[in-house]
This record gives sequence, structure tokens and C-alpha cells, in this order.
Amino acid sequence: MTKQERVTFVINTLKELYPEIPIPLNHKDPYTLLIAVLLSAQCTDVRVNQITPLLFAKADNPYDMIKMSIEEIKEIIRPCGLSPMKSKGIHGLSHILIDKHGGEVPQSFDYLEELPAVGHKTASVVMSQAFGVPAFPVDTHIHRLMYRWNLSNGKNVVQTEKDAKRIFPKETWNDLHLQMIWYGREYSPARGWDLEQDVITKTVGKKSVLDTYYKKTSR
Repeated sequence: MTKQERVTFVINTLKELYPEIPIPLNHKDPYTLLIAVLLSAQCTDVRVNQITPLLFAKADNPYDMIKMSIEEIKEIIRPCGLSPMKSKGIHGLSHILIDKHGGEVPQSFDYLEELPAVGHKTASVVMSQAFGVPAFPVDTHIHRLMYRWNLSNGKNVVQTEKDAKRIFPKETWNDLHLQMIWYGREYSPARGWDLEQDVITKTVGKKSVLDTYYKKTSR
């Protein structure tokens, strides 16, 4: 199978499995998505979706958010982890959105990445899911799958993102990164992985990954 055939197989299989693609983080607008993505750093989406309703009941826009103290925000979001940094980031970016952007989330990678506690991945998710701008945010699932599928060397997420953007057509990025997240969770997890259920890796997987799997499971 050539690389192009593997890429086509991945795209078509994911399209069949996920014709409708749910957004993992619950939100109602760009601001609530931005906060939810920020909270998801080193935290599961399930946990974030349990915490955001509590936070958004008090403040679902930057104007209400800055009326809360950093300490109040920190108490609510504590279960998401990294709460000291995240609470300062949420409070700080809410001020900046009001002062520089009229209370709106900017539709710009550069402006988003200037906000406290907002990195490239968070900006990419917001640009893709809130504004429909082609982006390929790479999380741990995508990083793992790109390596298993022999589409990236797996050295770091920056390289994985470059490889994904080079390999996959731009018009597929916004759907594909979400489809890959769901696939990684359901069929190709880091732990408890059953290759028999993972049709994509079984078909296009890197030889060393498959060899290692079979060695482990044949013991």
C-alpha cells in the first residue's frame, strides 16, 4: 500500500465510522469553547463537561467572568487540575478580550495565542470548531495514531501537526482531527488496546508497532 493509498483508506474509514461528528467539549459560543479547551489541558473532556456548567452558571462571558475573583474561579475549576494557572489565565484573557477585542473572541491565531494560558493547540481548536477555519490541533490521541499509522515519526506534536497538514487535504482537516480523536478513544487507545478492533492500524500500521503488539500479546 502506498502512502497515498493509506491516507485515502484512513479518510474513507473515518468518514464511514463518523459521518456525524460530535464536538467533545460542550459549549454555546466561541468564548465558552475557549474556556472549555483551556480547562481541558491535562484533564479529560468528561471532567471538563462536568465542571463548565458550574462555571458558566456564574459567568459565561468575559464581562461576568472578571466580576469573579481568581480565587472564586480556582475553587470551581479545581477538579480540572492546574487550577492556579488556569484561573489566572481565564481571568486575564477575559480582561484582554474586553480591553482589546470588544468582549469578543478574535478570529485570529496570532491574537488567540497572545492570550494568557492559550497555546497553539487551544487556538487551533477554537479557530477550527468555533470559526470553521482549517486547522489541525494535535492532542495525545492524534499524536499516537499518526505514529501508529506510520504517517509521522512521533517525535513531538509540532512535527505531527506539520505532517498531518502536509499529508491530508486542507478541506478534510476540521472533520478529520475530530474523527481521529473519537477513533483513538474508541478503537486505538493507549491502554487496553485490542488490535483486532482497530481496523485502521491493523491495515496501515507501522510494522514495528504491529510487531511489538504481537510480541506482547503472544506471551
